[in-house]
Amino acid sequence: MHASGVFVVVLSYLIPVKVVIIICLVLLVFLVLIFRWDRYLHIPIFSPILRYCKRSEDEVGSIYFFLGIIITLFFFQSHLDVANAAILILLFGDSASTLVGERWGNIKLPFRKDKTFEGSLAFLAVGFIVASTQLPLIPAISGAFFGTLTEAYSPIDDNLTIPLVTGLMMSLVVYFM
Repeated sequence: MHASGVFVVVLSYLIPVKVVIIICLVLLVFLVLIFRWDRYLHIPIFSPILRYCKRSEDEVGSIYFFLGIIITLFFFQSHLDVANAAILILLFGDSASTLVGERWGNIKLPFRKDKTFEGSLAFLAVGFIVASTQLPLIPAISGAFFGTLTEAYSPIDDNLTIPLVTGLMMSLVVYFM
């Protein structure tokens, strides 16, 4: 699901950001409706995909995912490079941390026994790579670093907090450069 959010970054270069935000809001409402309807009836195409991919907390995670993107676009729309870097860090850094952490993760993070050092390292590396496609190296590494910390220790769903924290930190670095 995370990688599918690339369409937001692509659209932000093709159409006005306010329109992208509206599209994301419509998708969010559509997603909530599909999740609700799927509980009670079979929806061709969607139900088999949802039943194959869905974890118990996916509904909330998906909602936070779109909210994180929408809020990030709203707050950082005047700095589209920062907004897009923050979104890309969420999309690819978070996915990399999960994939690497579940497959190769052995060293548990302090105070978070469900997160691994290997997953965090993957987040940092992939987050830096994708952020550097939008921003200079110093803001990109700061976004990846703070995104890594946010992914590991956020008390609320990281789909919401990662793009907001990374966007804020990268904005500060860009401002003071």
